[in-house]
Amino acid sequence: MPLFATATEVGIATLVDRFYAKVRADEQLGPIFNGVIADWTAHKRILRDFWSSIVLRSGRYRGNPMGVHRELPPFPQAFRQRWLALWRETAHEVFEASTAELFIGTAERVAQGLSLGMKLGRLSLEHPSRIIEPLHFVS
Repeated sequence: MPLFATATEVGIATLVDRFYAKVRADEQLGPIFNGVIADWTAHKRILRDFWSSIVLRSGRYRGNPMGVHRELPPFPQAFRQRWLALWRETAHEVFEASTAELFIGTAERVAQGLSLGMKLGRLSLEHPSRIIEPLHFVS
C-alpha cells in the first residue's frame, strides 16, 4: 500500500531515503555508491532538493547534474538499469500509481539525458514504449 497519493516534500524525502537505503545495500550498486559518496546525509539532501525542484518546481536545487556525473567513471548500462529498477520499485512503494509514474518517467528522462550528455549512448529502458524526450538542465 503506497504511503502518499501525491508528490509532497515529505513524500520526496521518503522516496529518496528508501531508495538510497536500497542502493547502499544493493550487491551491484552499493560498492560503487558507497565508494564515491562520503556524506550520505548531504547527498540525500541534494537529491531531495533536486526532485523537489523538478516535480514540485520549488527551485531549491542549484547544482549541475551533468557536471557531477561527468566527474565519475562511466558505469556499465547494466548498473544504470539496476538503478532505474530500484527507483521504479521504490516509487511504487511510496506513491500511488500515477504519482509513481511521474517520478519514474522523470528519472528515465534524466538518466537518458545524462547517458547521452556523457556520450555513453542511448540508454535502453525496460519500458521501451515510453517516449524519451530530450532533457535540458539549467545550470
